[in-house]
Amino acid sequence: MNAALPFAQQQLAKNGEFYPYGVLLTSDGDGERLGGWTGDEHPLSDEVLLVLLDEARLRSTTLRAVALVADVRAKGGDAIRVELEHREGPVMTILLGYSRRRFGRGIEYGAMTAGAAERRIWAPSGEGS
Repeated sequence: MNAALPFAQQQLAKNGEFYPYGVLLTSDGDGERLGGWTGDEHPLSDEVLLVLLDEARLRSTTLRAVALVADVRAKGGDAIRVELEHREGPVMTILLGYSRRRFGRGIEYGAMTAGAAERRIWAPSGEGS
């Protein structure tokens, strides 16, 4: 989470939006940011997320944890969504609501919420989407 959220906040402050990305934690404890290329200059976020998910699944035997980060609409407003999945531990989704301040004067963040989620990377055979 600490490796995933700051980049999203930086991109929101700079560009007002961001494409989904991933943060991978290898079995050795090394961190790596993962981008998803669909071949399209302006891909849909859902398509980018599928590319990221596929790549994380392909590399899952060498990973300890994965965070998939997206700019979404949730609970009637904008939010950063971080889907966290650990190979042997918890799976959760975290939402950090935000709004743009008037006249382009930055981003204001709301309360962070968390909830349980389903396994998608290390899902038992036949499960996950």
